[in-house]
Amino acid sequence: MLVFGYNPVAGYQAMVQGAFGSSFYIGETLRQATPLIFTALGFSVAYTAGFFNIGVAGQALLGWLFSVWFALSFPEIPGIILLFISLIVGALAGALWAGIAGFLRAYFNTSEVIVTIMLNYTALYTANYLIRNVLSESSDTTARIPEGASLRWAWLSDLTSNSTLHGGIFLALIMAVVVWIFMKKTTAGFEIRAVGLNPFASKYAGMSTKRNIIISMLISGSLAGLGGAMEGMGTFQNIFVQGGIPSIGFDGIAVALLGLGNPVGILFSALLFGALKIGGNSMPLVADVPTEVVDIVIASIIFFVGANYLIRMVVDKRAKLNKGGVK
Repeated sequence: MLVFGYNPVAGYQAMVQGAFGSSFYIGETLRQATPLIFTALGFSVAYTAGFFNIGVAGQALLGWLFSVWFALSFPEIPGIILLFISLIVGALAGALWAGIAGFLRAYFNTSEVIVTIMLNYTALYTANYLIRNVLSESSDTTARIPEGASLRWAWLSDLTSNSTLHGGIFLALIMAVVVWIFMKKTTAGFEIRAVGLNPFASKYAGMSTKRNIIISMLISGSLAGLGGAMEGMGTFQNIFVQGGIPSIGFDGIAVALLGLGNPVGILFSALLFGALKIGGNSMPLVADVPTEVVDIVIASIIFFVGANYLIRMVVDKRAKLNKGGVK
């Protein structure tokens, strides 16, 4: 900011105030972080298994689409049951979409990066078609979901001065704990980690690499689908035509990498992203910093925080090489 002639102190003060300066802004920051926790957890599971699931964006979009679709299709189901089933439908949609890439990788050794990139755009255009031609009458948005299926709770809104914070934040915290327990304390989680570290040794030890590839992608996709469902059942209460692939997918990948794939780290990095996104909105208004400069600042913060990941990777690689040289 100093290079462009703006006051960095005033800019960062505006960012912090815009993210945490009141109960309303805190609520908005937590709301912004909620879907990122899910998509980051989903990416981290696949990444631990050795796969770069860049398709979390498409999986999240389909989770968003089908959770809203189900809620609109069955308004007569009692509220809490409708919400619960809608979330499951969203998770299943994401899981099945990710399962395509997992199956192709497991049995045909295709690149999951290429496949999931193509699936992202397939999901985008399929969702837009369904929104315009099935879920609405040539409109760019659907009707709002029934009130009983909403994650918006009045007491949360009152607590945060009418922010859009919703109950998904609690589900996100629960899922972070569940993923940590699954990956660290269960046999299935151990096998996924083992396959990620060395698929050949894992196969020699009797583990099914194909099965673990598919399982990890199904789990990854289901979590991404839940991230999308948070947008439909919580933030927006509907779904609308997307101009591009939802940012919660790619932001979730960055959150997972910043958090080093650890659920606890993901919680903090998602909070950082939420603060940057929400707090950044105040910088043009309070400190007269143009939005383009705000985007540069946010990208720079992410870059320097992420540099820690790159440095550690290089150090670990050099340590392994030195160890091999000693032998």
